[in-house]
Amino acid sequence: MKVISLTDAGLLLAQRISDLIAELGMPIEVLHKPSPFKTVVQDAFKAGEPLIFICATGIVLRTLAEVISDKHSDPAVLVLDEQGQFVIPLLSGHQGGANELAAQLAEKLAAHLVVTTANGYLKPIYTAGMGCERHCSEQDLLQLLTTTCALAKIELSQLSAIASIDIKDDEVGLIALANTLNLPFVCYSRTQLRSVEAQLQQPSQYVFNTVGVYGVAESAALVSAAYRDQHTASVPSELLLGKQKSKVATCAIGRSYCANKS
Repeated sequence: MKVISLTDAGLLLAQRISDLIAELGMPIEVLHKPSPFKTVVQDAFKAGEPLIFICATGIVLRTLAEVISDKHSDPAVLVLDEQGQFVIPLLSGHQGGANELAAQLAEKLAAHLVVTTANGYLKPIYTAGMGCERHCSEQDLLQLLTTTCALAKIELSQLSAIASIDIKDDEVGLIALANTLNLPFVCYSRTQLRSVEAQLQQPSQYVFNTVGVYGVAESAALVSAAYRDQHTASVPSELLLGKQKSKVATCAIGRSYCANKS
Protein backbone atom coordinates (compact mmCIF):
# COMPACT_ATOMS: atom_id res chain seq x y z
CA MET A 1 0.00 0.00 0.00
CA LYS A 2 1.24 3.48 -0.84
CA VAL A 3 0.11 6.92 0.30
CA ILE A 4 1.02 9.68 -2.15
CA SER A 5 1.26 13.38 -1.30
CA LEU A 6 2.08 16.40 -3.44
CA THR A 7 2.27 19.29 -0.95
CA ASP A 8 3.87 19.93 2.43
CA ALA A 9 0.47 19.86 4.13
CA GLY A 10 -0.31 16.65 2.30
CA LEU A 11 2.94 15.10 3.51
CA LEU A 12 2.03 15.77 7.13
CA LEU A 13 -1.29 14.01 6.62
CA ALA A 14 0.42 11.17 4.72
CA GLN A 15 2.74 10.55 7.64
CA ARG A 16 -0.20 10.51 10.01
CA ILE A 17 -2.07 8.09 7.75
CA SER A 18 1.01 5.87 7.59
CA ASP A 19 1.04 5.59 11.37
CA LEU A 20 -2.69 4.85 11.50
CA ILE A 21 -2.54 2.20 8.76
CA ALA A 22 0.41 0.59 10.49
CA GLU A 23 -1.77 0.26 13.60
CA LEU A 24 -4.16 -1.81 11.47
CA GLY A 25 -1.30 -4.19 10.65
CA MET A 26 -0.95 -3.15 7.01
CA PRO A 27 2.42 -2.34 5.38
CA ILE A 28 2.46 1.16 3.88
CA GLU A 29 4.95 3.43 2.14
CA VAL A 30 4.79 7.22 1.89
CA LEU A 31 5.69 8.69 -1.51
CA HIS A 32 6.05 12.47 -1.48
CA LYS A 33 6.17 14.15 -4.90
CA PRO A 34 7.26 10.93 -6.62
CA SER A 35 9.07 11.49 -9.90
CA PRO A 36 8.26 10.82 -12.63
CA PHE A 37 4.82 11.03 -11.06
CA LYS A 38 2.79 9.36 -13.78
CA THR A 39 5.17 6.43 -14.17
CA VAL A 40 5.54 5.76 -10.44
CA VAL A 41 1.79 5.90 -9.84
CA GLN A 42 0.83 3.81 -12.84
CA ASP A 43 3.46 1.16 -12.04
CA ALA A 44 2.17 0.85 -8.47
CA PHE A 45 -1.41 0.61 -9.74
CA LYS A 46 -0.55 -2.07 -12.31
CA ALA A 47 1.29 -4.00 -9.59
CA GLY A 48 -1.98 -4.15 -7.62
CA GLU A 49 -0.90 -1.78 -4.84
CA PRO A 50 -3.75 -0.08 -2.93
CA LEU A 51 -3.19 3.66 -3.33
CA ILE A 52 -4.14 6.55 -1.06
CA PHE A 53 -3.81 9.97 -2.68
CA ILE A 54 -3.79 13.33 -0.91
CA CYS A 55 -4.63 15.64 -3.77
CA ALA A 56 -7.43 16.59 -6.15
CA THR A 57 -9.47 13.74 -7.60
CA GLY A 58 -8.91 15.16 -11.07
CA ILE A 59 -5.17 14.56 -10.81
CA VAL A 60 -5.77 10.95 -9.81
CA LEU A 61 -8.26 10.26 -12.58
CA ARG A 62 -6.13 11.82 -15.30
CA THR A 63 -3.07 9.89 -14.11
CA LEU A 64 -4.77 6.51 -13.86
CA ALA A 65 -7.23 6.77 -16.75
CA GLU A 66 -5.16 4.80 -19.27
CA VAL A 67 -4.37 1.93 -16.87
CA ILE A 68 -7.79 1.44 -15.25
CA SER A 69 -9.15 -1.97 -16.21
CA ASP A 70 -12.20 -3.10 -14.22
CA LYS A 71 -13.50 -3.33 -10.67
CA HIS A 72 -12.60 -7.01 -10.45
CA SER A 73 -8.88 -6.51 -10.99
CA ASP A 74 -8.04 -2.89 -10.17
CA PRO A 75 -6.61 -2.18 -6.69
CA ALA A 76 -8.32 0.08 -4.17
CA VAL A 77 -7.81 3.81 -4.72
CA LEU A 78 -8.69 6.42 -2.09
CA VAL A 79 -8.49 10.22 -2.26
CA LEU A 80 -8.28 12.66 0.68
CA ASP A 81 -8.11 16.43 0.91
CA GLU A 82 -5.08 18.05 2.55
CA GLN A 83 -6.96 18.74 5.78
CA GLY A 84 -8.03 15.12 6.11
CA GLN A 85 -11.70 16.07 6.39
CA PHE A 86 -12.99 13.78 3.64
CA VAL A 87 -12.11 10.23 2.62
CA ILE A 88 -13.33 9.10 -0.82
CA PRO A 89 -13.11 5.50 -2.03
CA LEU A 90 -12.59 6.33 -5.70
CA LEU A 91 -11.97 2.95 -7.37
CA SER A 92 -12.72 -0.68 -6.53
CA GLY A 93 -15.07 0.11 -3.68
CA HIS A 94 -16.45 -3.40 -3.36
CA GLN A 95 -14.14 -6.02 -4.80
CA GLY A 96 -10.95 -4.06 -4.20
CA GLY A 97 -11.82 -3.19 -0.60
CA ALA A 98 -11.69 0.58 -1.04
CA ASN A 99 -14.94 1.11 0.87
CA GLU A 100 -13.78 -0.92 3.85
CA LEU A 101 -10.36 0.74 3.92
CA ALA A 102 -11.94 4.19 3.58
CA ALA A 103 -14.35 3.48 6.45
CA GLN A 104 -11.49 2.38 8.70
CA LEU A 105 -9.39 5.40 7.78
CA ALA A 106 -12.28 7.85 8.18
CA GLU A 107 -12.93 6.48 11.66
CA LYS A 108 -9.27 6.83 12.63
CA LEU A 109 -9.08 10.38 11.29
CA ALA A 110 -12.56 11.41 12.51
CA ALA A 111 -13.17 12.40 8.88
CA HIS A 112 -16.26 12.31 6.66
CA LEU A 113 -16.62 9.14 4.64
CA VAL A 114 -17.86 10.00 1.16
CA VAL A 115 -19.33 6.83 -0.34
CA THR A 116 -20.57 7.20 -3.90
CA THR A 117 -21.16 3.53 -4.70
CA ALA A 118 -24.43 1.71 -4.13
CA ASN A 119 -23.23 -1.04 -1.86
CA GLY A 120 -24.31 -3.41 0.85
CA TYR A 121 -21.10 -3.23 2.82
CA LEU A 122 -21.61 0.11 4.52
CA LYS A 123 -24.87 0.56 6.39
CA PRO A 124 -26.07 4.11 7.12
CA ILE A 125 -27.04 5.07 10.66
CA TYR A 126 -29.66 7.82 10.92
CA THR A 127 -30.54 9.77 14.05
CA ALA A 128 -32.88 12.68 14.73
CA GLY A 129 -31.73 15.62 16.80
CA MET A 130 -34.60 17.60 18.31
CA GLY A 131 -35.08 20.72 20.36
CA CYS A 132 -38.38 22.13 21.55
CA GLU A 133 -40.21 24.52 23.80
CA ARG A 134 -40.94 23.25 27.30
CA HIS A 135 -44.07 21.06 27.46
CA CYS A 136 -44.21 20.64 23.69
CA SER A 137 -46.76 17.99 22.75
CA GLU A 138 -45.88 14.61 21.29
CA GLN A 139 -48.21 15.31 18.37
CA ASP A 140 -46.38 18.52 17.42
CA LEU A 141 -43.02 16.76 17.67
CA LEU A 142 -44.17 13.80 15.59
CA GLN A 143 -45.50 16.07 12.88
CA LEU A 144 -42.17 17.89 12.60
CA LEU A 145 -40.17 14.66 12.72
CA THR A 146 -42.31 13.09 10.00
CA THR A 147 -41.89 16.13 7.76
CA THR A 148 -38.14 16.23 8.38
CA CYS A 149 -37.68 12.56 7.56
CA ALA A 150 -39.65 13.03 4.34
CA LEU A 151 -37.38 15.91 3.33
CA ALA A 152 -34.34 13.75 4.13
CA LYS A 153 -35.86 10.94 2.03
CA ILE A 154 -35.79 8.41 4.86
CA GLU A 155 -38.50 6.57 6.76
CA LEU A 156 -39.22 6.98 10.46
CA SER A 157 -38.42 3.28 10.79
CA GLN A 158 -34.84 3.95 9.66
CA LEU A 159 -34.05 6.14 12.67
CA SER A 160 -31.88 4.60 15.36
CA ALA A 161 -32.38 7.27 18.05
CA ILE A 162 -33.91 10.61 19.00
CA ALA A 163 -31.46 12.94 20.68
CA SER A 164 -31.41 16.30 22.43
CA ILE A 165 -29.54 18.37 25.01
CA ASP A 166 -29.32 17.14 28.61
CA ILE A 167 -31.63 19.86 29.94
CA LYS A 168 -34.36 18.12 27.94
CA ASP A 169 -33.88 14.71 29.53
CA ASP A 170 -37.21 15.08 31.34
CA GLU A 171 -39.15 16.55 28.40
CA VAL A 172 -42.38 14.54 28.42
CA GLY A 173 -43.19 15.04 24.74
CA LEU A 174 -39.78 13.87 23.54
CA ILE A 175 -39.84 10.88 25.86
CA ALA A 176 -43.32 9.92 24.70
CA LEU A 177 -42.34 10.31 21.04
CA ALA A 178 -39.35 8.02 21.47
CA ASN A 179 -41.48 5.45 23.28
CA THR A 180 -44.15 5.54 20.59
CA LEU A 181 -41.52 4.95 17.90
CA ASN A 182 -39.69 2.38 20.03
CA LEU A 183 -36.47 4.39 19.83
CA PRO A 184 -33.91 5.29 22.50
CA PHE A 185 -34.09 8.89 23.70
CA VAL A 186 -30.56 10.12 24.44
CA CYS A 187 -29.35 13.46 25.73
CA TYR A 188 -25.90 15.01 25.59
CA SER A 189 -24.07 17.64 27.59
CA ARG A 190 -23.16 21.09 26.30
CA THR A 191 -19.53 19.97 26.09
CA GLN A 192 -20.42 17.01 23.89
CA LEU A 193 -22.69 19.08 21.66
CA ARG A 194 -20.15 21.88 21.27
CA SER A 195 -17.61 19.37 19.94
CA VAL A 196 -19.40 19.48 16.56
CA GLU A 197 -19.80 23.26 16.27
CA ALA A 198 -17.72 23.40 13.10
CA GLN A 199 -20.20 21.12 11.32
CA LEU A 200 -23.35 23.12 12.06
CA GLN A 201 -25.19 24.51 9.06
CA GLN A 202 -27.34 27.00 10.97
CA PRO A 203 -25.54 28.13 14.14
CA SER A 204 -27.58 30.51 16.28
CA GLN A 205 -26.23 33.07 18.72
CA TYR A 206 -29.67 33.27 20.31
CA VAL A 207 -29.68 29.54 21.03
CA PHE A 208 -26.16 29.81 22.43
CA ASN A 209 -27.18 32.63 24.75
CA THR A 210 -30.17 30.56 25.88
CA VAL A 211 -28.77 27.06 26.38
CA GLY A 212 -25.01 27.29 25.82
CA VAL A 213 -24.71 25.61 22.40
CA TYR A 214 -25.09 27.05 18.91
CA GLY A 215 -27.78 24.60 17.89
CA VAL A 216 -29.57 21.80 19.72
CA ALA A 217 -31.12 19.86 16.83
CA GLU A 218 -28.11 19.84 14.52
CA SER A 219 -25.60 19.23 17.31
CA ALA A 220 -27.63 16.39 18.80
CA ALA A 221 -28.12 14.80 15.38
CA LEU A 222 -24.38 14.84 14.70
CA VAL A 223 -23.32 13.61 18.10
CA SER A 224 -25.90 10.85 18.35
CA ALA A 225 -24.99 9.52 14.90
CA ALA A 226 -21.36 9.30 15.99
CA TYR A 227 -22.10 7.78 19.40
CA ARG A 228 -23.24 4.28 18.50
CA ASP A 229 -23.57 3.14 22.10
CA GLN A 230 -24.61 6.60 23.34
CA HIS A 231 -21.47 6.81 25.49
CA THR A 232 -18.33 6.67 23.37
CA ALA A 233 -17.81 8.51 20.10
CA SER A 234 -16.73 5.91 17.57
CA VAL A 235 -17.52 7.06 14.01
CA PRO A 236 -17.52 10.31 12.03
CA SER A 237 -20.94 11.76 11.29
CA GLU A 238 -22.52 14.32 9.02
CA LEU A 239 -25.75 16.24 8.66
CA LEU A 240 -28.01 14.53 6.18
CA LEU A 241 -30.51 17.35 6.66
CA GLY A 242 -29.97 20.57 8.57
CA LYS A 243 -32.33 22.17 11.05
CA GLN A 244 -36.03 22.24 10.22
CA LYS A 245 -38.37 24.42 12.27
CA SER A 246 -41.97 24.44 13.42
CA LYS A 247 -43.53 26.98 15.75
CA VAL A 248 -42.52 24.96 18.79
CA ALA A 249 -39.62 22.67 17.83
CA THR A 250 -36.56 22.03 15.68
CA CYS A 251 -35.31 18.84 14.06
CA ALA A 252 -32.26 17.71 12.07
CA ILE A 253 -31.07 14.35 10.73
CA GLY A 254 -27.56 13.01 11.31
CA ARG A 255 -25.91 10.18 9.45
CA SER A 256 -22.89 7.94 9.92
CA TYR A 257 -21.90 4.52 8.57
CA CYS A 258 -21.05 1.16 10.05
CA ALA A 259 -20.09 -2.19 8.57
CA ASN A 260 -23.11 -4.16 7.42
CA LYS A 261 -22.54 -7.64 8.80
CA SER A 262 -25.78 -9.10 7.51
